[in-house]
Parts: sequence; C-alpha cells; structure tokens
Amino acid sequence: MWGGAEEQESIRAVEAALDCGMTFIDTAPAYGLGLSEEIVGRAVRGRREKAVIATKCGMVWHTTRGTFFLEQDGKPVHRYLGRESVIYECEHSLKRLGTDYIDLYQTHWQDLTTPIEETMSALLQLKQEGKIRAIGVSNATPAQVREYLSFGPVDTDQERYSLIDRKQEPEMIPLCIANNIAFLAYSPLANGLLTGRIGPERTFKEGDLRKGSKRFGQDNLARVTAAFELLKPIYERHTITPGQLVIAATLAQPGVTHALVGARSRAQVEENVKAAEVRLTEQEVAEVVGAFEGIR
Repeated sequence: MWGGAEEQESIRAVEAALDCGMTFIDTAPAYGLGLSEEIVGRAVRGRREKAVIATKCGMVWHTTRGTFFLEQDGKPVHRYLGRESVIYECEHSLKRLGTDYIDLYQTHWQDLTTPIEETMSALLQLKQEGKIRAIGVSNATPAQVREYLSFGPVDTDQERYSLIDRKQEPEMIPLCIANNIAFLAYSPLANGLLTGRIGPERTFKEGDLRKGSKRFGQDNLARVTAAFELLKPIYERHTITPGQLVIAATLAQPGVTHALVGARSRAQVEENVKAAEVRLTEQEVAEVVGAFEGIR
C-alpha cells in the first residue's frame, strides 16, 4: 500500500539509521502482520542497546473481538485493546523483535468496546514486569488521552501531523506540552507528498494507497509544486533538499518532539537524518508554514 519494499533493503535501512545516530525505530504488529517487527528484530540483532524500539498493540488478527478495521492478506484485522489481548500481543511482539523488553508500547488505534481503565491496567502490569519501559497512545482524541492519564502515566502521543495535517495544534499538542507528553508526528512528509519529488505528472500503481486520492490528484500536486518553488531560496540557502526543509520545519513546531519519517533504503535514511542538523530562523519557519497554507 506504500509503494512496495524489499526485506533486505529494509533491514539495511534500519542498520543505516543506527549508523547515522537515528536511534528511535517505530513499528507495529499490523505492518505486514508481524513482518515489520521481524525485520526490525533482525536489523538490531547485536545492537539492541543502541535502539529505542517503539511498537504497538490494538490491531489484532488472532481474535474477532472489538471492531473490524480492515482486511490484510486475506485476514480480518480488528481494533481491540482488551486486557488479555494486550498481554498476548506484547508476548508475541517480544518474540518477533527478538528482545526481552520494548522501550515504548503504544495503543495503535483506540478501541471503543474496551474501557480505557482495563487497557491501562494491562499496560501498567507489563511495565511493572519490565516487559515495556514506557506507555504511549496513538490515533487518540484529547479526551481519551486525559482518561488514560487518570489511570497512570502517558509518555507519548503519536498522531498524524504534517505542515498540511495540523488539526492536532489547537488542543492535542497543548495537552501534551502541559503533561510533559512527547508528541510523535507520523507521516510528516504526507506519504511523500511533501518531499518535493512528486510532480503533477506522477502516476501510481494499483494497490498504492495514493492512487485515486484527491491529495495526490494533479491539481493538488500542482499546488504543492508551486509551494516548493516559493521555498526554493530557503532550501538552496541551506543547501538542503525540499524534504529536509519540511522535516526541519516540522520539528520546529511547538510541542513536536519527534518526526517519524519513513525510509525504505539507506539513501533515504541518510537524506532524512541530515534534516536534524538544519537550523531555521523563525522567519524561515513561518515562510515554510505559510507556503503550504490552504493545501490539504
């Protein structure tokens, strides 16, 4: 759905990330029905202490409890965060990752059929047992985060966020700042839209989630291309790529502590990591944000 990837190249990408000092690796059982976790486990073998591994629970295919979410490889995947399921998932993630602890364990999508108190009870038990070190949530509402907090500590919140996906700014990010919760922005490059490398002429293969999306239609791609043309003086002045500029501007937003940038090759990792070294002025950040105003 993301354009395809090859296992060995994916392993090399994770290895390259560790080589470059990019230590935080985010995965989930639902990515390839366990395959992504296995790839991460193979990539960090012998270097486990250098990696901060984040994985998730709550998208399951071992039970039909909860609510149906999607079908993957012919298997129905449900959103479910029942106590017994969270503990079951953690054990299987540990095996696939080849480790005896998970640095950050996150609820992947929220389950309206299970009380948050029950889910949090399981997470706190896993933390007490040393199987997980920190607790996070993802794809949650501010109200849900507040409810999690009423039962125990929440260390991170992972939400879709980019310079064209900013609905978390009015309430969620201030909530995270107030409660010292790290905010993990996923899809900061908007599935590649904000890399500056996808022009109006781009077509997508069958099965690619971008095919048929209005966001990746010719009109919107033309608007994004025009925005990058406006920003050319800034990224040329810093001798960086458009994608690096966007990552740097995203990290400069108040409360955004992490940008989770996907990469399927060593070259992409090496390009992405350089964005962490970019220091933009307040005026430059404002110009970058302004260039994408109104684009969705």
